[in-house]
Amino acid sequence: MHGTQAGHAEKRVYIDKQSPKAYHALTATAEAVRTVAQEAGLSRTLVELVNLRVSQINGCAYCLDVHTRAAVRAGESTQRLGVLAAWRDTEVFTAQERAALALAEATTHPADASLQEDAYTTARRDLSEDEISAVVWVAVTINAFNRVSIMSKHPVRGVPRQ
Repeated sequence: MHGTQAGHAEKRVYIDKQSPKAYHALTATAEAVRTVAQEAGLSRTLVELVNLRVSQINGCAYCLDVHTRAAVRAGESTQRLGVLAAWRDTEVFTAQERAALALAEATTHPADASLQEDAYTTARRDLSEDEISAVVWVAVTINAFNRVSIMSKHPVRGVPRQ
């Protein structure tokens, strides 16, 4: 069998380490997007909610780990983190956050035209053009990082309980 033993998959190639120039370009994009988000007035917690929601949809354990810790450092509550996957069924997110989450989901599922239209209609009502652009860029960027981590199978290691 090419590349595997029967029943044993080989360790994945960490594509970020294997192709550092491409990965550095992606991290430079992420830095530019962080600046765009700040300049648009998006809070750090909102950016992290978008990062987390997209990572939930994509099933990226590594990015969920990284961005959960980042959200907590930014001041996000455990209640809101706990219900994020079901944000539509709660009353704990603002209109701006709900619009951003819907837009991030539509960016993650670009083939769903009705999801896109509904999200964009809400975004036009509750977000400025700068905020719309920033949210889409945040979602595009975390989608890219999700794929890097998922395809590389970046490990999530336990941390001691506090």
